[in-house]
Amino acid sequence: MNTGESAARGMKISDFQTKDVINITDGKRLGQISDLELDLKQGRIEAIVVPGYSRFMGLFGGGTDLVIPWRNIVKIGSDVILVKMDEVRETTYDERDREARMYDEQQSSRVERVERLERLDRSQRRTI
Repeated sequence: MNTGESAARGMKISDFQTKDVINITDGKRLGQISDLELDLKQGRIEAIVVPGYSRFMGLFGGGTDLVIPWRNIVKIGSDVILVKMDEVRETTYDERDREARMYDEQQSSRVERVERLERLDRSQRRTI
C-alpha cells in the first residue's frame, strides 16, 4: 500500500476536490481534482483528473484534462496532493469520448455475442 492509498481510506470525493495538486518535479500547481477514473471491478481509483488551463473555471468546454495515474501520487496532505509527474499527459475531451465509445462498443459486442449464443442454444433445444 502506498502513501496515497493509506491516506485516502475513508476520504470523500469532495475532500479530494478541495485540495491543490502540486507536481513535485517542477513545483507547479496543476489545479484541483475535477474527476476520478475508477476501476469498478477492483474497487480502486486508477487516476485523478485535473482540468487543463484552457478551461475557464472548469466550466466552459473544449479544453484538455491532466490525467494523473494513482501510482504517481506521492503524498496526500490536509491541503495538497503531491504528485510526481516527469511528463504531464493531457487528454482532450475528444480522446476521452473516443475511449468511452470504444469501451461501449466492446461491451455491446459482448452483449450481442451472448444474446446470439443464447438464441442458438434455445433453437438447438427446440430441435431436439
